[in-house]
Amino acid sequence: MPNALIPLADGVEEMEAVILIDVLRRAEWDVVSVGLREGPVTASRGVRLLPDKKWSEVNPDDFDWIILPGGAPGAQKLIADDRVAYALQRHARAGKRLAAVCAAPTVLHAAGVIGGRAITSHPSVAQRLGDARRSNERVVVDGPLVTSQGPGTCFDFALAIVAQEAGDEKARRLAEAMIWSYQPTANT
Repeated sequence: MPNALIPLADGVEEMEAVILIDVLRRAEWDVVSVGLREGPVTASRGVRLLPDKKWSEVNPDDFDWIILPGGAPGAQKLIADDRVAYALQRHARAGKRLAAVCAAPTVLHAAGVIGGRAITSHPSVAQRLGDARRSNERVVVDGPLVTSQGPGTCFDFALAIVAQEAGDEKARRLAEAMIWSYQPTANT
């Protein structure tokens, strides 16, 4: 069973966080949401989320995926936390998978793990992504990296992540159960 670490910081985009956690758990993944500090996280629209654990209680190296929900204020807090950058760098060096949506690709860029890969993001942060090859697609898969544009693309994003581990048929069955139309994402 694949596993994923999903860091949550104050200002996270609540739809993205909840959709990611929910869809991956429906796919029978072991998903751990982790707060940068103890206690609830206040998301970008005031929704309070309770992470499963705090950062100090997990070892990011134990996870197959690190998946970053967006929200500009939350992404800035992830960028400011050296533990997140270190975990992303170790994950990338180990050839493990990373994913980010909305403003969160800026966290990957700040950690220096994008390189020249093709990515997408929320249009408002596209100019802050350095040497990445920017795409306007809803979801982009480039090797071990999956990115997406925002709350409205998050179901497609989560299903693309599932497809990377279990194939298009598993993603399609999951989408049908949620009454969602699944469109496979081509690898770049």
